[in-house]
Amino acid sequence: MSQLSQIFTRASTGLDAPLVTIEVHISSGLPRFSIVGLPEGAVRESKDRVRSAIINSQFKFPKGRITVSLAPANLPKNGGRYDLPIAIGLLLASEQIKDKVNLDNFELYGELGLDGSLRVIDGLLPAIIASSQDSHNIILPAQKSYQYTLVNQAKIYPCKHLLQVCSFLQDISNINRLTRKVGS
Repeated sequence: MSQLSQIFTRASTGLDAPLVTIEVHISSGLPRFSIVGLPEGAVRESKDRVRSAIINSQFKFPKGRITVSLAPANLPKNGGRYDLPIAIGLLLASEQIKDKVNLDNFELYGELGLDGSLRVIDGLLPAIIASSQDSHNIILPAQKSYQYTLVNQAKIYPCKHLLQVCSFLQDISNINRLTRKVGS
């Protein structure tokens, strides 16, 4: 039996922020965790951060053959920004969480601590601008998230932990959306 999930995020390439589709596939077979699609060092290391964050958040790390595809394949991916979307993709594909929101309208960003906490990442402003232009909702680390309210039309949901994101996506709890202050 195989399961598949799809999550959206964006790469950081200077002033551009091209859309990246993260597909997670879990199938039977010998346990293996592969990330394909031109991942650089920090992205390859996300396997260990994601595994620990999932386990320390009281979920089970899926058994079997796991393939994570970062598309488009010809675009280099770097940094820890892919940790959160990979973790959510794994939890969806392994059916440990069920999304009650339309994830086609969301983009996720954030490096995971080993305990599941979300850490701020660099180069988010171009991604926030591009996400807003596409009318996407944005889930990102709560640290310094206030600075992104300067982007018109940004629909930002700041989170502190993987469990908070999971609860929000399952419509168990609510996250206060950041709003732009009048006169800002």
